[in-house]
Amino acid sequence: MSVLYTDIGELVTNDPEQGDGTPLGVLTDAALVVEGTDVAWVGPREKAPAADTRVSCDNAAVIPGFVDSHAHLVFAGDRSHEFAARMSGQPYAAGGIATTVAATRAADTPTLTANVARLAEELRRGGITTFECKSGYGLNVADEARSLEVASAFTDETTFLGAHVVPPEFREDRESYVDLVSGEMLRACAPWAKWVDVFCDKGAFDVDEARAILTAGKEAGLVPRMHAGQLGPGDGIRLAVQLGAASVDHCTYATDDDIEALAGSSTVATLLPGAEFSTRARWPDARRLIEAGVTVALATDCNPGSSYTSSMSFCIALAVRDMRFTPAEALWAATAGGAAALRRTDVGALAPGRRADFVRLDAPSYIHLAYRPGVPLAREVVKNGAPA
Repeated sequence: MSVLYTDIGELVTNDPEQGDGTPLGVLTDAALVVEGTDVAWVGPREKAPAADTRVSCDNAAVIPGFVDSHAHLVFAGDRSHEFAARMSGQPYAAGGIATTVAATRAADTPTLTANVARLAEELRRGGITTFECKSGYGLNVADEARSLEVASAFTDETTFLGAHVVPPEFREDRESYVDLVSGEMLRACAPWAKWVDVFCDKGAFDVDEARAILTAGKEAGLVPRMHAGQLGPGDGIRLAVQLGAASVDHCTYATDDDIEALAGSSTVATLLPGAEFSTRARWPDARRLIEAGVTVALATDCNPGSSYTSSMSFCIALAVRDMRFTPAEALWAATAGGAAALRRTDVGALAPGRRADFVRLDAPSYIHLAYRPGVPLAREVVKNGAPA
């Protein structure tokens, strides 16, 4: 069955050949046709072909579904007291992860599954139609594999993050934990994962440890991603580029050499404004990245410790206000940029042959995502061609 969505006041296609010729490819007074799960046609409303069903969008704005390329949804427990402490002036140093690890290990599988279901529904309600989900709160063979099995019920974009931090029981024997992650744990987790990730930063894993784990992951058929440059400068961003990582995330302390390496590569720099907001950390210099030609994505980093938000629109507003994105750059980063970070060509844009994932906003323009921060503007979410 074909469906004509018409009376679209402003349609963001992310196809520069459409509309105004900008990267967003904005069309006004537009329409789109969905056949099955895919977009079949986009263009001016008056030129729309016939379809089996017609839906009026009441002159609202329509955007591609958000693509969230960085989230940690498989966990148990609560760290609100840690957040309150930080807001009272205590610095964030990633130590609270151990609290979540203990709670996650103690939780039964139905509890973990219910929590992921709740957060996945929050993502959907906010307009996120594709999301990545990491492990990283089990940090032993059984609980890492269990976490990825739970995540795989909700998304195909699953990431093995056994190298989140070194758990307490290995604190005096880091080498054995690196061997475990890159050996037995990897073998148990690889069947449930598409990606392999390492937190390469102060207090987590160094460059040599990250290289060993990511190389083992590649040999097991997983594609690298990396957390780097969040807590201080280092060589992690350039290592990500050297290993052909799909993305390197945070990049708060990216140096000129890091930015030069990223600009000459296919590695996406994924920025996570929710983390800076929730930890009162310095903001990444997004303008330097964008103006250097680096492909930039925005993601929620939804996790219980440093960015407990599932709202991409909130992250867009932060990116515009505090990272000096334009509203257009922020929306592109949260849609097409996220798709690039996941190496997806079927989502993140609205063009014939792309997946019919889009959001009708309760607003006349995408600019309202930043102009009206904190307001739930996703009026209708369509995923795979059907209301979600």
